[in-house]
Order: sequence, then C-alpha cells, then structure tokens
Amino acid sequence: MKILVTGGLGFIGINFIKFILKKNIEVINIDKITYASNREKKYLKSSKNYKFYKVDITNYKKMNYIIKKNLPDIIINFAAETHVDRSINKTNQFVKTNILGVHSILECCKNMLHIKKIKLIQISTDEVYGSLYYSGSFKEGDVYKPNSPYSASKASADHLIRAYRKTYGVPSIIIHPSNNFGPYQNPEKLIPKIIINCMSKSSIPVYGKGLQIRDWLYVKDTANAIHKIMIKGKVGESYNISTKNELQNLKLVKKICKYFDKRYNSNTKIKYENLIKFVPDRPGHDFRYSLINNKIKKLGWKYSNKFELKLIETIEWYTKKYNSKLT
Repeated sequence: MKILVTGGLGFIGINFIKFILKKNIEVINIDKITYASNREKKYLKSSKNYKFYKVDITNYKKMNYIIKKNLPDIIINFAAETHVDRSINKTNQFVKTNILGVHSILECCKNMLHIKKIKLIQISTDEVYGSLYYSGSFKEGDVYKPNSPYSASKASADHLIRAYRKTYGVPSIIIHPSNNFGPYQNPEKLIPKIIINCMSKSSIPVYGKGLQIRDWLYVKDTANAIHKIMIKGKVGESYNISTKNELQNLKLVKKICKYFDKRYNSNTKIKYENLIKFVPDRPGHDFRYSLINNKIKKLGWKYSNKFELKLIETIEWYTKKYNSKLT
C-alpha cells in the first residue's frame, strides 16, 4: 500500500507517519513547513519507504504533479491551521489552508478518477459540532454548529468533501478526533504550554475560571485509529475518535502542576499551582466537547485507559526536548 500524507510534519501527522512506517507502508509526505512543523527529518529519511516534498497544498499544479507521479492508494489530509486564538485574530490563513487547500486536494482527486480512484481521508475535528454543557455527547451525523473561524473552516472543508463524493464520485472518509495530546505538539497548545511554563516558572494563563471541559485523546491512540479506518473504514462514512476522558481545563493544569511539585519541588521550593493566572475568556469559547466513539470501536480500535501515564510520558518528552535546568 502507498499513502500520501499532507501536513505530515505537524503534530498528529508526524506521530502517524512514525506509527505507519512500522507497518511497511510506503509514505509520501507533503508539508510546506510552517511554525507548527516538526523537523525530525533524520529519523524519517532513514526509512526506505519514506519520501518528502516541501509543497503548500494550495498549490494545485505541484500537488497534481506529485499525485500523478506517485499514484497513492490513499491521501490522508492532516494539513491545517488549528489554533483557535490565531483563527480569531487572523482568519485569512485558515480559509486558505483549511478550505482552499482541501479544494486543491479534491480537484486533484477528481482529475485522477479516470486513472485511479484515490481515497481521501480528511482529519477534521470535534469542534465542527459546536459546544455542549454538562450532559450529552455528539454522534456522527449530528448537525454542524461551529463557533470559531477555525472550526467553521474545518466544517466548510467537510462539506466540500461530501459534495465531491456525491457529485463526482471522489471516495472519502471524514474523521473527527477529540483534543489530542502527546509528543511533537506545538508549544502554543494547552498541555505543552502548561509544561513549558512550569519548566521556566512562568505564569500559566487559564481562560475564564478554567471550567471548560475537553475530552483528551493520546496522539498515538489517534494514529492507531486512523490506521484502522484506513484498512476497515467505509467510504462515505465519518468516524468520531475519543476516549471519553473528559476533564476541566483547570483540573488538567493542576494535574501537571502536581507532577512538577512531586518531581522538582524539593529543588525549586515553589508551589507550581501558584503560577496559575486567570485571564479574560476567549471570545465565543466552547464550553465542552464530547464524542460517542461506538462506531470506531466496531472497527476493532482499542485504547488503554491510562491517561495519567500518557500525560506523564508527554511531560517527560517535553522536559527532555527543552532540556530545562530546574533548580
């Protein structure tokens, strides 16, 4: 099998590629290399099944050339602008990458139909469904109610993908993961930011009262789920990926602070929770996300309910990467 991955140097993308290369699957990775890209090329280049192109997915001409040259069986689109704060302050790049970029990929797939039907797997987000309060969960097929420019751009892409499947016959599957965490995530995201700020003893900003609830999904579990969908997923379907591991933001921050208290407090003589600083809430901040994951589990996907251990593994990856000298 040969797959083409877009945005493969991003957070989920690079974890997926590292996972999938162990399956003896050929990978063509396209990434334009932005602030959010990882640069661990040495490990990837050492694989005989890996090929890389530095290209923006909105560049239809180059994308079309690469796809025709390599003739992948599947395209998995991870390429996206994902930070909600950035989407609020500057929407242009989100529209360009998340909507026009997907349109470019779809046009390539459409124009290949007479040669080969390439299946497109779109990595969407749970945020397209909108916000919940304390009860209920979203299932596949629920009405989209995006509340941020980011989630609206991802919802727009999902609609385009459905339209190209219905109108032109481009085979596609849409995946909705919950909040991912783990190695290689950009430092501006919540968990890496908490860890890095603890390392530097800087204030930890928490929106509002920190009562927002997120369902945390370990990125290696996500990679496994995407692989299951690659092999067993049905064209035309969408799949939620979640572990039903819901946690208030403030409780998450305190968990990480307690880890640092236990590991480093004898040296630093500070209480890490004292670094927490409540800041004005984000405009239109979604309160809670929650997904029903029965459909993906029917494909044979399994995960271990070891959030605490996965969180510690993540913390230790960042402390090693940033080589902090805690004193």
